[in-house]
Amino acid sequence: MKIIISKYWICQFIGWGANFAISVFYYLNLSTRKIDHFYALITISVILGFMVTHIMRLMIKEYQLLNKPIKIQILSFIILTIVFAIIYACAYVGLKKILNMEENGAPKFSMLNEITRNSINNFFLLFIWNLLYYTFHYVERTRRQEVDTLKLQSLVKELELKTIKSHINPHFIFNALNSIRALVDENPSRARTAITELSNILRSSMQTEKLETVPLQRELSIVKDYLALEKMRFEERLIVEMDIDEDTLEQPVPPMMLQTLVENAIKHGISKKVQGGTIRVTSDFVKNHHEIVVQNSGQLGTYINENGFGVRSTQDRLNLLYQGKASFAIKNLGNEMVESRITMPLVVI
Repeated sequence: MKIIISKYWICQFIGWGANFAISVFYYLNLSTRKIDHFYALITISVILGFMVTHIMRLMIKEYQLLNKPIKIQILSFIILTIVFAIIYACAYVGLKKILNMEENGAPKFSMLNEITRNSINNFFLLFIWNLLYYTFHYVERTRRQEVDTLKLQSLVKELELKTIKSHINPHFIFNALNSIRALVDENPSRARTAITELSNILRSSMQTEKLETVPLQRELSIVKDYLALEKMRFEERLIVEMDIDEDTLEQPVPPMMLQTLVENAIKHGISKKVQGGTIRVTSDFVKNHHEIVVQNSGQLGTYINENGFGVRSTQDRLNLLYQGKASFAIKNLGNEMVESRITMPLVVI
């Protein structure tokens, strides 16, 4: 079995190994006096340094200090360095006293003075360690953000192509045109409106969407056009209900995400039921979050799974855009309804 060692442990061993080697080199080549118990003392110092910095890293991860605002990061950086420099010094001086490794002929200091001197030396050592640790993670986070941005752009392009493909699907076009043709003599005004709705959908599908988010109101207008055309096809078999809090209309949402969920509701829900059914779209503020819910008649089955493009793209886009602060869930509500729920962080407009 192949053993994989993380970058952190490699850097720890290399860093403290280099500290040991430099200290020994300095002692053998540049020191003008012999130090009693030198090798034992430097070994204790390196082992303690290794342990102290590892505990310090655990503290940074436990309190997620790297995710805090920059001012808090800087303050925590300084406080951690001071506190662990003192802990490091206390442990070193204490072990030296316990193991009776005092240097003969060296100036005698009180334990407090010796801890203070060691704390100052350790402060600079731990300061360098922390600086390297924070810098590494800052560079890594920047790199991940760039990768996530590229992934998001790729996903949006993929979604655009999927949407274009579904909207320009001959069945969709033929169904819409047949419905419009039937209305030309019966209801010319509705036919003209239907042509406008179809034009709006095709235009939105063909446009290259460069924005990561759009106002909900813009997304809803396309969804309403789409549902209006489907209403002509399903007639009384399709019931559309909208419950939209007006205060949410300016909230940003990923483009075409709601459209994708509504299309899935028609394709996998309403169209599978002979008697048709209901699509209900809700937008509201819930516990300082923006929540969008799409409910439709039907049941989740083998035709919808977590690998389906609509579900997968929704999950991926929310993860990339909101870095784990948004959620998406799809489930059955009893035996007659399916619910898709999107929860996103609230944006102050």
